[in-house]
Amino acid sequence: MSKKYFGTDGIRGRVGEYPITPDFMLKLGWAAGMAFRKMGACKVLVGKDTRISGYMFESALEAGLTSAGADVMLLGPMPTPAIAYLTRTFHAEAGIVISASHNPHDDNGIKFFSGKGTKLPDEVELMIEELLDTPMTVVESSKIGKVSRINDASGRYIEFCKSSVPTGTSFTGMKIVIDCAHGATYKVAPSVFRELGAEVVVLSAQPNGLNINDNCGSTHMGPLQAAVVAEHADLGIAFDGDGDRVQMVDHTGAVVDGDELLFIIARDLHERDKLQGGVVGTLMSNLGLELALADLGVPFVRANVGDRYVIAELLERNWIVGGENSGHVVCFSHTTTGDAIIAALQVLMALRMRDESLAQARQALRKCPQVLINVRFGGGANPLEHPAVKEASERVTQAMAGRGRVLLRKSGTEPLVRVMVEGEDETLVRGYAEELAKLVTEVSA
Repeated sequence: MSKKYFGTDGIRGRVGEYPITPDFMLKLGWAAGMAFRKMGACKVLVGKDTRISGYMFESALEAGLTSAGADVMLLGPMPTPAIAYLTRTFHAEAGIVISASHNPHDDNGIKFFSGKGTKLPDEVELMIEELLDTPMTVVESSKIGKVSRINDASGRYIEFCKSSVPTGTSFTGMKIVIDCAHGATYKVAPSVFRELGAEVVVLSAQPNGLNINDNCGSTHMGPLQAAVVAEHADLGIAFDGDGDRVQMVDHTGAVVDGDELLFIIARDLHERDKLQGGVVGTLMSNLGLELALADLGVPFVRANVGDRYVIAELLERNWIVGGENSGHVVCFSHTTTGDAIIAALQVLMALRMRDESLAQARQALRKCPQVLINVRFGGGANPLEHPAVKEASERVTQAMAGRGRVLLRKSGTEPLVRVMVEGEDETLVRGYAEELAKLVTEVSA
């Protein structure tokens, strides 16, 4: 059985890692139901992506929730951000997504949303963790939860996505290729863009439970690149398996990543005086994004890698736009979490406002060369704390004089130090990265 994690909004929470089995899902459903019931009448929405294990886990989760007295509303295969939206719409206490996002079909995981479509409150997460360590007790038969299915979930979400662009917006005359990764967007995404007037060619929208993210979608861009060129399309849009990540392809077949999409959205909002504050990226966001935004006078800050940290930074600063180069893009003016379809719509609208092609729009951001070297080290002292490494990192940073940066960080899963240097001169960047990597290796010996 696959081993994924229980977490909030896709990021591992205090509960830690558990083997995802039917037994665990039953217990997790019960623990969550008991925790949510403490907030009063309990209604929980449950959605999933298209991987085959979702059917089994959905049944186990449903049994656990109802045994705790929670009413369950089943959504079927729907994008993760759709569950966040529908949880708010139906005034539920929580939403649960069964999905392993961009991972292959033999993984699975759980994502939770609060009734506001955001991460669970810390106290609820802690309560679920504590309940997982206690014996299951079923409520009396008169209080067992009921189960129903929301048959119009897709239609509701399609209309919600369309409402994120101004009334009257039309993409008539635009030819788009969409890669749905055989995942949760396979029904709704083509409908959204067709109903807004675009001519749509669809790839990877025949899920069979085993082909999700299999050489398709936002983590495998080759098929979309080839199709855009072959179809003479204006652009291509690739989603991941659960619909919270997006990458694009311009008419030449070049990939346009999350940093570039984030810039196009932010520039459009800035030019229309609708950008509230600045933009949040991550430690891995390309320096070119920071420099391009600086040319516009737009503030930019970096959060830790992970959309959870981007969202936390946006909330703290009361800003509305942030994202990762992987394609998680958050538009708080429209939704509460990363939403690939809504982000793609904002990009298309920005192109229409400027009457530009995607290839033209991306030219305003000149990505800086970035060199990443992984250095393996033993289980001894942290090489990043070594005085020689700190001194060298500071020296290289000063030498680049604000037109480059150094990032040294330990991997969270492997005994590796990731040495990353980026700047405007590729030769210098590579030399600095190799110098730092060699030093880290020496002090780790």
